[in-house]
Amino acid sequence: MKKTVYPMDKIVSLCKRRGFIFPGSEIYGGLASTYDYGPLGVELKNNIKRVWWKYFVQDREDIVGLDGGIILSPKVWEASGHVNEFKDPLVECKQCHHRFRADKLETNKCPDCNGALTKEKFFSGMFETTIGPIKEEGIQTYLRPETAQAIFINFNNVLNSTNIKLPFGIAQAGKAFRNEITTGNLTFRTIEFEQMEIEYFISPKSDWKKVFNNFLDNMHTYAKMVGIPEQSLFNHDIPEKERAHYSKKTIDIEYEWPFGRDELWGLAYRTDYDLKKHSEFSEQTLDYFDEEIKAKYIPHVIEPSLGVDRTMLAVLASAYDEEALEGDDVRIVLRLKPEVAPYKVAIFPLLKNKPDIVKKARDLYMTLKNTYPAFWDERGNIGKRYRYQDEIGTPYCVTIDFDTLDDNTVTVRDRDSMKQIRIDADKLNLWLQNNL
Repeated sequence: MKKTVYPMDKIVSLCKRRGFIFPGSEIYGGLASTYDYGPLGVELKNNIKRVWWKYFVQDREDIVGLDGGIILSPKVWEASGHVNEFKDPLVECKQCHHRFRADKLETNKCPDCNGALTKEKFFSGMFETTIGPIKEEGIQTYLRPETAQAIFINFNNVLNSTNIKLPFGIAQAGKAFRNEITTGNLTFRTIEFEQMEIEYFISPKSDWKKVFNNFLDNMHTYAKMVGIPEQSLFNHDIPEKERAHYSKKTIDIEYEWPFGRDELWGLAYRTDYDLKKHSEFSEQTLDYFDEEIKAKYIPHVIEPSLGVDRTMLAVLASAYDEEALEGDDVRIVLRLKPEVAPYKVAIFPLLKNKPDIVKKARDLYMTLKNTYPAFWDERGNIGKRYRYQDEIGTPYCVTIDFDTLDDNTVTVRDRDSMKQIRIDADKLNLWLQNNL
């Protein structure tokens, strides 16, 4: 059954109301295209990264990790081609003076007021910064627009410090910065964002198409793991004229967003472009000695690139649901996968003014908290507590009541079905392990 696509304003409202995503610098009127992640947002974001790291790095023997710097030598960006190539076409409306990326417009008119547009001008997508106490005397460099280059310039360091052999990959998750003009739709396009990238090195004579397609399958598998449905994803093979300067083949995995189909992740075949360029500019050898054929060569690269912020937005959009109940009542529920849900279980004492019940509930809460992210809630009535947990995506709620004092059983409520069962409190931990 096709999932209902809810408007963005509903997701934006939930994110603010429940502490997933806040507007950046809000008390000062905000700063365009910047956002902060609240208490629930940071947990969801960390879980998304944790699932990616385990699946793509820890569960494999051929991929290792790296945490490269945000600020690199300016020569890195000259060698990579970003200084000359990382530019976007800008147009401005002659009537309302709003600015847009020309390559993102569907017509030659202003999308806001239908006014005429200026001719295209190109602007750099990189943020400049200065290293040194005096700007005029400092080193001019950039905040990185992608995380990949730190991997390429550390290629020899990884080879020399590990026993890894081709084919192998280097993975990292980290911040990147782009001077975006066209923004909007919450965290879809921001000037500060986080990437999860792998540079997978292969022999130039290997079957790159097979490796490429394997990673494409892996990315679709990861989508299922974090709760993005397959029917919402589409593979867009980017035409040669639209590909990045380093790419021989690129597929954008697009998602059916509330505002239309657009890019979620990217998969590129970068050939040997990056290592060759860095070898040329640094005058350092960045090749690989293949013991099987007793020869040296510069490896080629397959790059699966996933944006953390867009992934989280797609997870939220996929999980958001509204369910009609009796009368005119509507239940808002985030049907998050347990693997990424900020809290796995919530513990409620039926009444907060009954010491015996509260103590039993606190004891159980402290026990479970050692194993799972658990939420304690004694506010208001049980119905309101259930609704709150539904909205933040907690899979199970456990209520301790008067019967618990008599027979040591507790009520467990399922988020999605709202069905309730009684379970022996001593067996609850095992039950959660089996169901989470």
